[in-house]
Amino acid sequence: MRVIAGSARGRRLQSVPGTGTRPITNRAKSALFSILGNLVVGSKFLDLYAGTGQVGIEALSRGGNRAVFVEQSSAALRTIWSNLRHTQLDERAVVERADVLKYLVHPPQAFDFVYIAPPQYRGIWHQTLGLLDREPGWLEDDGWAIVQIHPREFEDIPMQHLEMFDQRRYGSVMLCFYGRRSV
Repeated sequence: MRVIAGSARGRRLQSVPGTGTRPITNRAKSALFSILGNLVVGSKFLDLYAGTGQVGIEALSRGGNRAVFVEQSSAALRTIWSNLRHTQLDERAVVERADVLKYLVHPPQAFDFVYIAPPQYRGIWHQTLGLLDREPGWLEDDGWAIVQIHPREFEDIPMQHLEMFDQRRYGSVMLCFYGRRSV
């Protein structure tokens, strides 16, 4: 696992010990940041269920202004901090130890991108996206929520404020892109 581009390009990232996380594949991560392109420059990035922190770190490396990493696991939190220090991106990062579902009931702060990559096959992505839909203030007006799931997990979710505008599949990784519903 490496940072693909930007100021920390080529730096190896540590994995979280054990089997509790599922890092995004390099192919899917590369495709994701190809889609985001220059929109990531100067952005505020919220990495939920952050695991190793590699997606938020990639955003910072490519010119993101700030990234907030939310994770509950102690081992993952240690890994995120280690990876941030190793890439020298820790000054633009905030790491929050929290249950994501509880974190999202706090008063929102708007982000350009909210990345959601929860544990598989537990329906947690539905709950997380539902919380963002109930409180769209977590997203800037033109912000995106991006969900990483296994393709078999996907199902349409009725939403009031958000709508899916794109979906991509890269082997066992599906990325679903949501934005504010057009009025």
